[in-house]
Order: sequence, then C-alpha cells, then structure tokens
Amino acid sequence: MRTLHDELRAGLRETAQAYVPDRARILARVERGMAAAPEEKRRSRRRASRPPLLAWARVAGATAAVSGILAMGGYALASVVKSDETPADPTVSVSPMPTPSPDATSRAPIPPAPQPSGHNTKDDEPSPAPKPTPKASNTAPASAAKAEDGPLWSGGSIDPHSNEFWAQSDLTIKNTEQLTALTVELKVAETGGVNSTNAWRSLPEEDFALTVTERDGFLVYTWVLKAGRAVQPGEWVFAGQYNHARGVRDAKGDTYTVTAEAGGKKLSVEGGFVGQDRKNQSDDGDS
Repeated sequence: MRTLHDELRAGLRETAQAYVPDRARILARVERGMAAAPEEKRRSRRRASRPPLLAWARVAGATAAVSGILAMGGYALASVVKSDETPADPTVSVSPMPTPSPDATSRAPIPPAPQPSGHNTKDDEPSPAPKPTPKASNTAPASAAKAEDGPLWSGGSIDPHSNEFWAQSDLTIKNTEQLTALTVELKVAETGGVNSTNAWRSLPEEDFALTVTERDGFLVYTWVLKAGRAVQPGEWVFAGQYNHARGVRDAKGDTYTVTAEAGGKKLSVEGGFVGQDRKNQSDDGDS
C-alpha cells in the first residue's frame, strides 16, 4: 500500500524526468543580460560611492541566501531521483558511557574477615613431652645392701611416659631362685592431687591379691602372692598409676618394700624412686 509520501516522491520523479530545457528562452535571457551590461556598469559606479561596509554586508547576505537555496534545491533533487530500493544511510545510536557511581570510586575495599589467631592461653598450651631417660639411670635403690638380698634384686623408677598431670611408678624385681612367698608394697607420697588410676604387674593377675589404700600421707599399692602359688626365676615389674597436681612431680618421697621367701629363707629389699626433676638434673650434669 502506497502512502502519500510515496505518491509525492513518484510525482516529483516523473516531473524531473520529463523536464526538457527551453534553449530559445535561455538564449534570449543571455542576450538581454549582455544588452543591459553598460547600464549595470553605471549602476556599479554609483554603488562604489556607498560605504564599503554596507556593500560587503549586502554581498555576504546575498551569497548566504543563494547558497542556502542551492543547497535546498540540490537536496530536493537528490531525494526525487533516488531510487526507492536504495536504503537511507543507517543511523547508529551510541549509548553514552555510564557515569561511575561515587560509591564505586570512593569506597575503601572491604577487608577480609579476620582469621582466628590460633593463640592459646597459657592453660591451653600443650604440655611438653617428658624427656625419656635411660633405664639404668631410673633406678634409685636406698642403698646397695637394701636393694639386693641374696637371689633377690630390686630397683624403682618413674616411667618415662609420665607427664605433668599423670605418672606411673615402676618397681622392677629380679629373682634367680623360685619364690614361694612374695609381698610388694609401693608407696606414693601425697604431693598434691595424688589419686590412683590403675595398677598392674607382669606376673599373672590371678596369682596376686591387690589392695590400694591411703595411709599416713601415702597412696599405698600392695600385692600379695596367694598361698600355693610361686614366682619362677626371672625379671618382673609392678606398677602403680596415679594422677597428680599439674607440673613435674617430685618422687623423692616415694618408697617401696619387698619381702619374699626362697628355699625356706626370708628375703627383704627396699628403696626409692628417681623423680623426674632429679632425672633432668642428672641428665644436665652428664651433658
């Protein structure tokens, strides 16, 4: 369906194509112009006497008017002769660059969330592992005569796995003859917070009766060999385990006593335990 604009363009195009210049009229106008040239010269001499500024203003105005008319005529003619199939020059719409937000340029970067420092308070810090001590330096007999009696030998030590909250006292005995009677008493001095957690021995459990009591400021472990049982020659360990107040416990007040019978002869040994504080001092002196 053709619009009014399409019909107007088609009419203008047909009119432009049908236009034929009238040569006779053009030549007549040229002749009239040439005949009027002397008169125009006289007029120009009169105009020359006018102020030059006014003359130049008129010339400039006339020139601008003629230029505008020619430009409009050329545009109209170009629009008429342009084919309908020729598309108009596309117009590209360019969006303006976005104006940055003041907040986006002035806001300081958000700091990362604080990480936990991992710092422990003094009470939460892990306890250092106790220094292992050679077994030979752990034994602390009260005296050579008391630690050995005939076929029976003994030695007391603090287990190297003990720590600042817990400890184990080890009593080692060696017998070269069969024992038909045996009583072992291990005494742990009450140095603060001492209470029993367990006890064991390397000999069969069913061969002994065990009692754990508190007496005269000591935690006392007592093993008694049951009647009709015997201890064969060998090396055996009796151990008492207990908690204590925090810190390196001083075991210098701990003692043990062992009584036994071998071949109808009464035997007896006794001694003490090397405390962890004294073991550390001994190690520092050796180094």
